[in-house]
Amino acid sequence: MAVTATKPRGAGPRKPGAARLAFALLGALVLLAAALLASVRYGSLPTSFGAVFDVLRGQGDPYITTVVESRYPRTVLGVLAGASLAVAGCLMQGVTRNPLAEPGMLGITAGASASIVVATAYLGMSGQMATLLWALPGALLAGLVVYAVGTRGGGSGMVRLVLTGAVLSAVLSAFIQAVTLSKPAVFDSYRYWVVGSLGGRGFDVFWTVLPLAGAGLVAALLLGRALNTVALGDDSATALGAKPARIKAAGLLAATVLGAAATAAVGPIAFVGLAVPHVVRVLVGVDFRLQLLFCALFGPSLLLFADVVGRLVLRPQELMVGVVTAFVGAPALLIAVRRMKGNA
Repeated sequence: MAVTATKPRGAGPRKPGAARLAFALLGALVLLAAALLASVRYGSLPTSFGAVFDVLRGQGDPYITTVVESRYPRTVLGVLAGASLAVAGCLMQGVTRNPLAEPGMLGITAGASASIVVATAYLGMSGQMATLLWALPGALLAGLVVYAVGTRGGGSGMVRLVLTGAVLSAVLSAFIQAVTLSKPAVFDSYRYWVVGSLGGRGFDVFWTVLPLAGAGLVAALLLGRALNTVALGDDSATALGAKPARIKAAGLLAATVLGAAATAAVGPIAFVGLAVPHVVRVLVGVDFRLQLLFCALFGPSLLLFADVVGRLVLRPQELMVGVVTAFVGAPALLIAVRRMKGNA
């Protein structure tokens, strides 16, 4: 059963003071800039900040330039995937009124995984772009199936939506296990994708998912005001002339598109879509216009810093970012929950 939101119905969005908001925005931008710089500096080869700035100015040593530029694709992918996952999580938590909601709840991760397994086992698919092109429709199809079944018969159907996502994920997970256990070659290929990683991907992956992720981000930001209205409760929103069912459907569609784009590009990465919205609400309050904007800034920072940690702890090898995000995000989420304890 969905967990009810902590915000009481009938209470309008509380906006933080202008000074606090400006400070939070400045902090988010500085944090993102630091994450970008750290992402292009740190790796298996130690690189100084001076050398990085020389490369950015076009005056770097040719060898160092090659090393630094090789980190650009994973950096831009981290920005796109982090923003997509965080915004998708914010949308889902707001629409379903479930503070534990995240993109995987719609079966997106399971759908992408099942699609890749089918293509690998039965269609002979191999290669990075082939994985992306099969994961994307699988993730989208799973999300749309969950929404269609979960809201069937009218109404918001949010509890049914959560249960439908859990059922579909369980069924697809069982199918994936059956195929991968019976076909070791498929498992060897699948296990590298299923952990989630920013490494080993080029700009071609970024440009392939950018239109879909960009459309989802724009749609999400445009839904901010409407989501504030729905947060008042369906009856109040209807009295104000809004159409709650349509707004929720649009929010879930945007979340599905964002989750599918991120999952197809970098694999399943947990915790970003769950933890970031909670941290953002502590900083900027319950106004969805602010939440969505700050999620788009904090999501990339969390994912990029997690990726940097993964590069450093096992240098010269790497720890997959999907493993690191849980360790990095868990303390942030616990702090946020403690801060919200008195507001439940």
